[in-house]
Amino acid sequence: VQLQASGGGLVQTGGSLRLSCAASGRTFTSYTMGWFRQASGKEREFVAAMTTSGAGTYYADSVKGRFTISRDNGKSIAYLQMNTLKPEDTAVYYCASTYLSARKNYRDQDVYDYWGQGTQVTVSS
Repeated sequence: VQLQASGGGLVQTGGSLRLSCAASGRTFTSYTMGWFRQASGKEREFVAAMTTSGAGTYYADSVKGRFTISRDNGKSIAYLQMNTLKPEDTAVYYCASTYLSARKNYRDQDVYDYWGQGTQVTVSS
């Protein structure tokens, strides 16, 4: 699976951005999609994940209520809508995918098999 993340940029506090992750190479509907982020000098952390049908959706507490993950299985694209952005949301955002399994902890980056290249999100105060 090849993943291509896009949509990052510079936005003011309170603004919005929508990230996209285009997938190719394997059956998109067999993979759970996740978003992670890494701020400068910090470890990469979980942001959100969505299972293949969308029945399972997971969020980090820090983004719950502000970010929404979605996917268009017909286009093989996952999205991360980010609203009410804060300076602490500044990071490189990565999309990732892993084969669907009921036993996986989708908050754990180690379960993900494929990663996109990352897109920078900068929120100015």
